[in-house]
Amino acid sequence: LYPTPSPQALRGTTRLFLDTADDKSWGETLPLGIFSGITTNPVLLERAGKACTVESLDAMSASAFALGAAEFMCQAWGETVAELVGVGGDLARLDPRVVVKLPLTQEGITAASVLTRRGARVCMTACYAPHQVLTSAALGAEYVAPYLGRMVDEGRGDLQTCAMMQQVLEGVKSDTRLLVASVRDAKQLGELAAAGCDTFTFSPDIAKQLTGYDLTVKAAAEFEAAARRMKEGTKQKTIGFTI
Repeated sequence: LYPTPSPQALRGTTRLFLDTADDKSWGETLPLGIFSGITTNPVLLERAGKACTVESLDAMSASAFALGAAEFMCQAWGETVAELVGVGGDLARLDPRVVVKLPLTQEGITAASVLTRRGARVCMTACYAPHQVLTSAALGAEYVAPYLGRMVDEGRGDLQTCAMMQQVLEGVKSDTRLLVASVRDAKQLGELAAAGCDTFTFSPDIAKQLTGYDLTVKAAAEFEAAARRMKEGTKQKTIGFTI
């Protein structure tokens, strides 16, 4: 018998996250089995009508874990280092699977430095330039998230910029993951994966693009039609033999 490879081995280094605070979307999309977890931020919370509180995020993370998420990322808030550290610490203590997101501002970087020394898992957000990736690696952040769509909108970069960011991490031999966010379509995922990126977060709408490619849907319908015809043919032969 041939040994059966494990799903983890076949998955390689790929990590996909669902970028929404809408728990209804979690229930519809996480069963696909391709997502490592959920990413949220205050804007997504507001859009989904969720409270931006530690208590609310505690309940949300528990729901996500119950649906099979392995990680839950949520953004800390506060205008000062002390406030960011306080909220970030509270979020980190919710569960070891919670990753605290912090912006790549002076306050966010300083807060991340404190939190990582305390053992918190950290993702640096609002990344727009390769040198910010280097900063995140130097911090010992687990993730750094460039906002691809916004980079393009502002004329600050493109797919090649994200590929360069990935090269920065490889160049310094850092284990920090480049979590590409603000992805606008599924085609970008394939192009970035070909360039060496392996970690992405995207909306439920993009997730639907992964399962709704027109030629794939057409081929699946043809398979079903052929199977149905053969089944009906076998049934007719059986009936004829019985009579």
